[in-house]
Amino acid sequence: MHAMQYELTLPADYDMDIIRSRVSRLGHALDHWDGLGFKAYLMRERGVDGSPVNQYAPFYLWNTVEGMNSFLWGGAFQGIVDDFGRPPVQQWTGLSYEEGGAAGSPARVAVRHRRRVPEGARLTGLMQDAVREAQQLAALDGVVGAAAAVDPRRWELVHFSLWEHDAPKAAGEVFQVLHLSAPGRASLPRGRQW
Repeated sequence: MHAMQYELTLPADYDMDIIRSRVSRLGHALDHWDGLGFKAYLMRERGVDGSPVNQYAPFYLWNTVEGMNSFLWGGAFQGIVDDFGRPPVQQWTGLSYEEGGAAGSPARVAVRHRRRVPEGARLTGLMQDAVREAQQLAALDGVVGAAAAVDPRRWELVHFSLWEHDAPKAAGEVFQVLHLSAPGRASLPRGRQW
């Protein structure tokens, strides 16, 4: 499992209805994408849920590297590049994924919590703790799903959760979910990934 996200930070006066319209028009394109667990089409608006910026920031969980590469190099990602420029694409190695009690409900918001892996930390214990945190997130009321992943280049952990309601009980940056393409969500491996 691989996690991926790119962020398009937009001007403070940007009309975010442009992003809503774009997702409404194009979001279905990945509803049947081979190798994709899910893509959460995420947006933050300046001044909403504590966001300091306007941002479009889709988050992906991939079942296969081939599916991810097909998206990035096969043409679909070129639409973002053509319209907004080429953003850096953050990738994390998947540590765990868990379905929540609200797995059958539509996701309304997402929470992303990133933190540095401390110098000198025992990696095995820290990664096991991250897996437990994802399990604890998934057990909270209203959670659709929760994942943990790590970027060993930058030594950064990320926890990502999808929620059925607008009042998530998790710390982190809150995003609106505009659409969820989830062709392979049922195939995402559960629990610890090593």
